[in-house]
Amino acid sequence: MKNVKSKIIAIAAVSGGGKTTVTSRLNQVLSNSKVIYFDDYNFEGPDDIIDWVQRGADCNEWNLDPLISDLSSHGSLEHIEFTLLDYPFSRLHNQLKNIDLTIFIDTPLDIAMARRILRDFKNMNTEAILDEMSNYLSRGRIGYESMLKTTKLDSDVVINGSLSVDEIVDKICNEIKCRL
Repeated sequence: MKNVKSKIIAIAAVSGGGKTTVTSRLNQVLSNSKVIYFDDYNFEGPDDIIDWVQRGADCNEWNLDPLISDLSSHGSLEHIEFTLLDYPFSRLHNQLKNIDLTIFIDTPLDIAMARRILRDFKNMNTEAILDEMSNYLSRGRIGYESMLKTTKLDSDVVINGSLSVDEIVDKICNEIKCRL
């Protein structure tokens, strides 16, 4: 069998936007794929995300060497046609300009926030949830809005994040068939 380089498909969204859920489901649908999850790594990067966003959100401040190394090893595996990358920055990092297809799941911010609360605060008290809401309103929302002005605009395809997971995956599969 001829060794063909795996196609890299990056799935981006704001936190709570559905990246991981959609990427995992897409991996189930595509029989010849592997997944790399951004959140599985401890990257060297900005200490204060909001400060980083306010300074221009330069993705090159993140040291992605471990992810780049894993992408290279996945890409050379003979039986892997697609490497699915659950990754928030599209092609905005100079080391990841070679992504073959970038998808942005455009999830309304209220839905993304509700998902984050349900996911990350299920065992927290009301005070912790209220503190998170206050932080979101005073500082955090700027990070979400920044993604809408950068990553979303840099993506090849934007998909409505209000759709069901299966509908989103179907749309991505259609894009893969048309573009790759």
